[in-house]
Amino acid sequence: MSRIADCLGRLTAERIWARGAENENAVGNLVLHLSGNVRQWIVAGVGGQPDIRQRDTEFAARGGLAAAGLAALLGEIVEEAAGVIERVAPDRLTERLMVQGYDVTVLEAIYAVVEHFAGHAGQIVYATKLLTGEDLGYHKYLNTAAPHAEQTP
Repeated sequence: MSRIADCLGRLTAERIWARGAENENAVGNLVLHLSGNVRQWIVAGVGGQPDIRQRDTEFAARGGLAAAGLAALLGEIVEEAAGVIERVAPDRLTERLMVQGYDVTVLEAIYAVVEHFAGHAGQIVYATKLLTGEDLGYHKYLNTAAPHAEQTP
């Protein structure tokens, strides 16, 4: 979440909604899509809230929310989903759910969202690098002295 928020903060409104071609998704679309996915699978699916997702509108948007609004939307949904996951009793992990037409366990739903989120977060980071030409600096710590370079006694 923090890298997505950072990427949004580095992009102008025009770049957030830029598409290289009509069949591509802008960073803004990916953030709307992640918000919808996390809410549908975790908040609604696992947490039992109503499923209000309108998936097609996530991809149809050609503008709208600016960086701060997108980051706030995704942050609120991720926070809500984290609360749902924290409250899941261990005996529910094997409970079966129907989410988006898939018959999955609670644990499978959680892992599906984690994998999905990570994939699109990577796309957002990559798109931000392409759009800004910047090294985002997320791995600069690897260029410093290795933390385990010292000999242990």
